[in-house]
Amino acid sequence: MTLRLTVIGTGYLGVNQVACLAELGYEVLGVDVDAAKIAALSEARLPFFEPGLAALLDRHVRSGRARFTTSLAQAAAFGDVHLVCVGTPQRRDGLRADVSQVRSAVDGLAPHLRRPCLVVGKSTVPVGTAAWMADRLAELAPAGSEVELAWSPEFLREGHAVDDTLRPDRLVLGVSSAAAEKTLRAVHERALDAGTPVVVTDPTTAELVKVAANSFLATKISFINAMAELCEATGADVVALADAIGHDERIGRKFLDAGLGFGGGCLPKDIRAFMARAGELGVDQALTFLREVDAINMRRRSRMVELAEEECDGVLGRRIGVLGAAFKPQSDDVRDSPALNVAAQLQLKGAHVRVFDPMAAGPAAAVFPTLDYAASAQEAAADADLVLVLTEWEEFRDLDPAVLGRVVARRRVLDGRNALDPERWRSAGWSYRALGRP
Repeated sequence: MTLRLTVIGTGYLGVNQVACLAELGYEVLGVDVDAAKIAALSEARLPFFEPGLAALLDRHVRSGRARFTTSLAQAAAFGDVHLVCVGTPQRRDGLRADVSQVRSAVDGLAPHLRRPCLVVGKSTVPVGTAAWMADRLAELAPAGSEVELAWSPEFLREGHAVDDTLRPDRLVLGVSSAAAEKTLRAVHERALDAGTPVVVTDPTTAELVKVAANSFLATKISFINAMAELCEATGADVVALADAIGHDERIGRKFLDAGLGFGGGCLPKDIRAFMARAGELGVDQALTFLREVDAINMRRRSRMVELAEEECDGVLGRRIGVLGAAFKPQSDDVRDSPALNVAAQLQLKGAHVRVFDPMAAGPAAAVFPTLDYAASAQEAAADADLVLVLTEWEEFRDLDPAVLGRVVARRRVLDGRNALDPERWRSAGWSYRALGRP
């Protein structure tokens, strides 16, 4: 019998799961409490941009393999495997993760589970959440011990989510029984047949895998940005430094791109929640280094503002063109976006700031409506005293500095992502500065 799957929560992770699992041949039912979102998804209308996802969703809404509902009772009756993909944002009152959506999903689903099934956690959660969920399912599910819990974190990257889901670089199966492992292996049969590495462990370790991975990536980014601070003080070149140490196979070159630092809806809140959870467990000293990782990351934003003030001899009344609003290219996600943070700081200091992003102008305007938004890079740079490149979109890398130079007031550029070719821009008469480069 082919398994039928439900996805609880239709945010970024959940919608991607629905579309990709349907692509793999499963019947999938997406569930959310937001009726307006469910109505839009039922018509294959995505609330965000992700390359390739809209076409995939449209295809499988039309085929009938991807459907959506607001009813957890319907989901319980439909599914053999229930994937919990709800959000866990940072709490407003501190660093901890807000797991209220996880609790609501479990408390809403469990009373309707009247037959054997597997509930799989995929959200990024504080370690210990899986144990709570298992106890809650045992307490509330009419099927009792025939309802099992497993944990299988997702490792998708925004901008590459479809490929990361269909062709993952590894699978982590956190299970408590052979039956749960067998079911998860069946769900991931195609990836396993393709030779995807798999780690089978317990649910608690599986919970830790995701936050440990994100913390390591954040640490690597902040390390190279700390080196950028030293390079600025000494006249060294952080890009050449990263290339040199990246050849060491123990280190690797990935995630050694110095610049404005990380943002988005994962790394910042995940490292903070990890620190908070360590404190609750009495091992806060184990993760105190993450405070400096966070601090280095935030300093990069302040440093970019300082560079803008240096270049313009004060930004009050200056016209500044900002290229980029999303926290990374190939996304319209502006959550904790370093680019928008810098743009807003410059505006507060009295600059006239005009922003262009190929995909994120709408979401950015919803968060910072007082900024001006342009329809092109040329429009954003028109009459600018300074241009900032703050998101490394390919179209910004490919800009012709001679052509852009015709519309600006002054040929001055700050490269917040080390995305541009310094010699090419300097040869076109631009003053070029970047974080960590001479």
